[in-house]
Amino acid sequence: MTLLIEYTLLYASVLILVALGGCFSEHSGVINLGLEGIMVIGALGGALTMSTIAQSFPGASALVIVLVVIAVSVLFGVAYSSLLAVACINFKGDQTIVGTALNILGTALATVIVKAINTAANPDNVSSVVKYIQPKKAFQFNIGNFEFNWFMVVTIIVLVCAYIVLYKTKFGLRMMACGEHPQAADSVGINVYKMRWAGVLISGALGGLGGIVYITAGVSEWKFEYGVAGFGFLALAVMIFGQWKPQRIALAALLFGLFRALSNVYTGFDFMVSLNLPSGVYNMMPYIISLIVLALTSKKSRAPKAEGIPYDKGQR
Repeated sequence: MTLLIEYTLLYASVLILVALGGCFSEHSGVINLGLEGIMVIGALGGALTMSTIAQSFPGASALVIVLVVIAVSVLFGVAYSSLLAVACINFKGDQTIVGTALNILGTALATVIVKAINTAANPDNVSSVVKYIQPKKAFQFNIGNFEFNWFMVVTIIVLVCAYIVLYKTKFGLRMMACGEHPQAADSVGINVYKMRWAGVLISGALGGLGGIVYITAGVSEWKFEYGVAGFGFLALAVMIFGQWKPQRIALAALLFGLFRALSNVYTGFDFMVSLNLPSGVYNMMPYIISLIVLALTSKKSRAPKAEGIPYDKGQR
């Protein structure tokens, strides 16, 4: 049971971070379907950083490792999400197509980069695997028999900050105004383009951070050909189910995280083992649940009115 709770909190942390990223982007008026690709690129930056630290700075302190890995993952996510901002905000491209392209490009780009790095270090090594066994331990700490992860703490801080920023600050209220009625926001002096850029870049930062949390959840190496197994899309389902509100997103993430955690620990429950179901069934459960939940609740969901609509300053 303890292991189930640990994995639930860890996977829920991933979903909360990425779903909040999507929430900021959509509140600004831009649909970010590229979260999957952003997660992969953020994970790439964090994994390469941990691998470099393990080889070049084996004596680095845990605090330094945590801060540097988080910073690099965030920067990689922000840099990659800027492609979405340029294409959709400046050039008014179709947000669905651009997001889909970023997802495809993200996994392919990460795979090529890792293979190139591995081949340069060892010509016989053409794998897309990055190992980070020792640095990963810096993120773990125990309280009694319960193993926590610093990413869980970071997620709680981000969740609280996201709520405050969106509902208690001028910046957040102006951003949400740009997602509801950008022309009205512009008429009172709000720069819609800047607000949308801010929303997309924040989503990139949180998506990149969510990526490194995901790949370090249960393993000490990652093969980037696998991407992030659809977690970016699952986070979008969490965001929709959570009605674009941070507190509801957290509850939805715990539900989906529980079902994802079951695929890791179901062998520890006798009644689940007695069912003799293939492990793939448990891996599919969060995605099946997301389809059921969205089918039952999609009619009541209320997305920002102007999301997905390129802003034209001359239109009223």
